[in-house]
Order: sequence, then C-alpha cells, then structure tokens
Amino acid sequence: MSLTYPHRGHAALRVGGACVLLALAGCSNGGNGSSNVTTPATTSASSAPSTSNAGATHITIKNFTFSPANLQVRPGTKVIVENQDSVTHTLTATGDKAFNTGDIDPGETATFMAPSTSGSYAYICTIHPNMKGTLTVS
Repeated sequence: MSLTYPHRGHAALRVGGACVLLALAGCSNGGNGSSNVTTPATTSASSAPSTSNAGATHITIKNFTFSPANLQVRPGTKVIVENQDSVTHTLTATGDKAFNTGDIDPGETATFMAPSTSGSYAYICTIHPNMKGTLTVS
C-alpha cells in the first residue's frame, strides 16, 4: 500500500494555473484598446494652479524649485514632498506655520496634511528662502 497521494500534484497545478490566469486577466485591457491602468497626471513648474481631487498629491523639489509651485487641494489632503535635489530642503508655511515638513534630506520624502481651513498658504524652504510656493485650500 502506498502512502503517497497521486492527485495532490494535480491539485497544486490547477491552483497555480488559476493564479496565473487571474494575474493575466488583471493585466488585460479587455481587447478594446483602452487601458484600465490610471497614470498620475503630470505637473509642471508653471505658476498656474493645479488641482487635486482626492487622495495624496505630490510636490517635487528639484533644481531649488518647488514643482508645482502653486497647488490647489481640498482641506485635509495628504501632500507628499519629494526632495530630488542633492541638498536638504524644507517646505514650511509662512505666517501662521500651518504646515512644516522639517528637513527633507536628498532623495527623501516628507508628508503633511493640508490645513482644514480654506485659504491661500504661502510656503518657503527655510534653508533657501528664495524657494517659494503657494498651497491653495478650497
């Protein structure tokens, strides 16, 4: 009498095959030429405000510039700041100091929540005060 289970290998193959099919189905675009993948909108360093509807939004620091320099968000939006420069920066609200990332080292990120009160919040890098931007909460 054998104590091996000849069908055990077949069950593992069926489960593995099902996983592969599910993974491929998730990558499929349904054959209609459109993609279900959502890519983030790109922002530029222009002074025109950009809009964020829900979820987190990003500000990039590169070449001693905030990008976008002017950003419009909803109250309480999570803002992720990425430092792509080779020196440390901050992103600090002027006036009432409604937000402050503290030091962000090169290659690092910091996160803050947009104020819950609507308004326009000017910000700077406290290390390099010539770096300026505005967060508009509405």
